[in-house]
Amino acid sequence: MEIRTLKIEDYDSLIALWESANLPYKPQGRDSKREMKRQIECDSDLMLGAFEDGNLIGVIFGTDDGRKGWINRLAVEPSHERKGLAKKLILAVEDALRARGRKIICTLIEDWNKGSLILFKKMDYVKHEDIFYLSKREDDDV
Repeated sequence: MEIRTLKIEDYDSLIALWESANLPYKPQGRDSKREMKRQIECDSDLMLGAFEDGNLIGVIFGTDDGRKGWINRLAVEPSHERKGLAKKLILAVEDALRARGRKIICTLIEDWNKGSLILFKKMDYVKHEDIFYLSKREDDDV
């Protein structure tokens, strides 16, 4: 198994992985091929995939807002779940964020995603009951 930065050539495999892992995505907006290309070009060190025999089996995106690092879009091929792959991906993107000088790393987890919540808690992430997530979107695809 190899963890490496994603390339735009991995796009179709990325979409297939998200579908297999039941991770919602926005193919007409933020997850379009054009938008993924832009994200990969801007933050290639934070867009990581796990590959086995050339096949994408896990993915994680990091973002850097200049103050905090963020972990997004963690997904693992169901046949590879519960083997430590998600933890390896989290550690890899944490390393990349720390290399950028980030000392605070955060993630947002939707309430239906109990597995991710358990995993991040095991990795010493703290759940805050006093923070509310709000967003303002131009449209439903962003």
